[in-house]
Amino acid sequence: MAILFFSLRGVPEDEAEDVRAILAEHEIAFYETSAGNWGVSMPAIWLYDEADREKILPAFNDYQEQRAYTQRRLYREAQSQRSWDAGLLLRRGFYASLLVLTAYVSVKWVFEMGL
Repeated sequence: MAILFFSLRGVPEDEAEDVRAILAEHEIAFYETSAGNWGVSMPAIWLYDEADREKILPAFNDYQEQRAYTQRRLYREAQSQRSWDAGLLLRRGFYASLLVLTAYVSVKWVFEMGL
């Protein structure tokens, strides 16, 4: 019976490649399913044997911890650089102005209709 090892829905391609490499490195037989033509199927990596899952789990957990640490560090670095991005501040100001203008026009229109 097939054992679901890793769901590929919403997973970046580099992470999926890393998982495949870990499985290949430990000589674990696996197969993949795609999302299908309409994207409604289960894209995943499946194992053939439960014993293989128990064998690979410690290495996989170490990889996940390392990846989580690395991605958090990259996210914090991106956030620190992004806070001073002039384009971002300009976009936020534009959207805020657009929101205020829309609210003003909506309220003014309601009161002009005699409410």
